[in-house]
Amino acid sequence: MSAPALLLQAWEAAHTEPSAGLQALGRAAAVALLLISMLLVARALARGGRYRAVRALGPEARAALSRGIADAERRSAGEIAVVVLERSDPHPGAGWIAGAASLAAGTALLFGVLPWHRPPLLLLAQAGLFLLGFLLARLLPDFRRLFVSEGRASAVAREQAVQEFFAAGLYRTEQGTGVLLFVSLFEHRALVLGDTGIDAAVDVAHWEATCDAVLDGARRGNLAGGLSAGLVLCAEVLERHFPLPERDRNEVHDHVIVRRE
Repeated sequence: MSAPALLLQAWEAAHTEPSAGLQALGRAAAVALLLISMLLVARALARGGRYRAVRALGPEARAALSRGIADAERRSAGEIAVVVLERSDPHPGAGWIAGAASLAAGTALLFGVLPWHRPPLLLLAQAGLFLLGFLLARLLPDFRRLFVSEGRASAVAREQAVQEFFAAGLYRTEQGTGVLLFVSLFEHRALVLGDTGIDAAVDVAHWEATCDAVLDGARRGNLAGGLSAGLVLCAEVLERHFPLPERDRNEVHDHVIVRRE
């Protein structure tokens, strides 16, 4: 008998058909896995709009926010920019992690019904489990977010915010009063970055409260309202520490930047 045939025979001998009780348990686990998957998918579909920047901030909302920026700047020497991104990073590893998690969880839960005695079918079933998690992560941002660590989310959002701060020219203001209100939807992060003059005068706790106001609106499905509340808090602190000078010019355009990435 050839070596491959001997290996197959040994595999089949070690992996005999599971008992009826184990099969019943496996079927119950399969139903549980299906229900959990359906719940996660349903939640991801219901919350999909939270990850679409253009949908969350339509033309009217953006126009209202631009007016809010102009109003804040009319009362102080501050220069404010608002940037909203769908994501700060594509997080390519999240799909692979989701696939691996789906494979591991599926194999554990379906242990009693997987065709262990037929290796080709077993490999096909496990490949399907991996592909299920991978595709769900690729198609549904809310599902993919489950497989991105909070540390990584914070790091990529802050890195992107710094890039946006310089891209908007907020570092070039005469009195160092540039302020960026930044939101990254996928990472669930809001950040306020201030230039040197702002950082020297404003307490960090105030910016944390500003970010909390923005994120609270986003969690309630009202990102525009959250940003408006954040702008009010920005305007208050800028007016207090940097009152409008006699001669003032608009150094940064009063528009809201909304991008997919």
